[in-house]
Amino acid sequence: MLKKFRNKPTILYWLSPAQIMVFGFGSIILLGAFLLTLPIASNKGVWTPFIDCLFTATSSVCVTGLVVLDTSLHWSLFGKIVIILLIQIGGLGFMTISTLIVLFLGKKVDIRQRVLIKESYNQDHISGTIKMVLAVIKYTFSVEILGSIILSTVFIPEFGFYKGIGYSVFHSISAFCNAGFDLFGSKYGAFTSISHYYNNPVVVFTIAALIILGGAGFFVGANILSGKSLKKWKLTSKLGVLIMVFLLVLGTVLLFTGEYNHSLSGMTGLEKFEVAFFQSVTARTAGFATIDLTKFRESSLLVMIFLMFIGASPASTGGGIKTTTFAVLLLALRTFLKNESEITVFRRRIGVYTIRKSIGVLVMGMIFLLVGTYLISATQGPKFGLLESSFEVTSAYATVGLSLAGTNNLNGLGRFILIVLMFAGRVGSLTLVSIFIKENKMKNVRYAEESITVG
Repeated sequence: MLKKFRNKPTILYWLSPAQIMVFGFGSIILLGAFLLTLPIASNKGVWTPFIDCLFTATSSVCVTGLVVLDTSLHWSLFGKIVIILLIQIGGLGFMTISTLIVLFLGKKVDIRQRVLIKESYNQDHISGTIKMVLAVIKYTFSVEILGSIILSTVFIPEFGFYKGIGYSVFHSISAFCNAGFDLFGSKYGAFTSISHYYNNPVVVFTIAALIILGGAGFFVGANILSGKSLKKWKLTSKLGVLIMVFLLVLGTVLLFTGEYNHSLSGMTGLEKFEVAFFQSVTARTAGFATIDLTKFRESSLLVMIFLMFIGASPASTGGGIKTTTFAVLLLALRTFLKNESEITVFRRRIGVYTIRKSIGVLVMGMIFLLVGTYLISATQGPKFGLLESSFEVTSAYATVGLSLAGTNNLNGLGRFILIVLMFAGRVGSLTLVSIFIKENKMKNVRYAEESITVG
């Protein structure tokens, strides 16, 4: 009788891959929020309001970095450990962690779990999924350990051995997972991020490298470390790297020239480059800042909103609509302007489904941003004008973590709005919306075609 009961399918068996993704991330967030409410999680040993804990847990799991409570000043060692574990889980992904647990317990990964892994990494087939998960975990931990070692050369002399090691590990994980959480509030002031190290090349370039490696995607990183030539890379990796480099250079140039005699005045040429380069990198979904963004011109902030919206590459720790989505849309525009029948690049043809999905991601992203900006600007105080609201909303939806008016200045409604945006940005707006839409039973029916005047 007991054996018969055990063989019955669980509730997860009846859920779609999209529903499991939403359920998994949501469950981890709620568990993290509960742990953070406990008195042991705060420095003062008091209960923390649930909305603040829910916001922090969502920001951690969704690897965003927006905070309403300074991480160093408010949370105890227990709270910080919970946050960094949530960041690591969020960076690797729900299915990667669950698969690792199954393998650790010595159990086999069934077909359904392999399908879920395939869906979470946007792969075309399920063969080699376990090998892929193990490679992702190995790559992640290797890069994070290397980053910790390099950062320790700065943090150990400054904070002592044990605290320096802790700071190095925390910020290496936070940077690679594109989270943007920091622990410097207790020494350099609340919500100051890493602005104190704006002229320290070891900290700036190490964290920037971690952000790039995490945001480039696990498969791109594996291709780079394997030494394969660019010709042997998959099309996704090629487009992701090309757009990533293009946006990184474009952002650095625009921020450097736009702020040269403004917010960067008084710095040396190298320091100006470091700040411009780092903010171009961190706008790609990381959330660290080496300068007070309120000093930037509006034109520079517009550049950062653009970079945040595009975000990182697919199968990465970052958010945004993704570099490959942006690449496909540009290629579609080029095809239309040249009056060509098919979208091609690198002697490969891009399928209709990919084009439709790219358009869907773009449209859904714009809808979330427009609605979110309206709600924030309409419900918050005078600090959140149109620019501040759009910056905050884009930062939340693209899981970036940068703030212009201060996330801690939001009221309860504003924090809840950002929670929804961060969650949608992490699991994917299309994934989130699809769980509420029934499948079209007449999808194989083909109707007569009729043209519509557009443009």
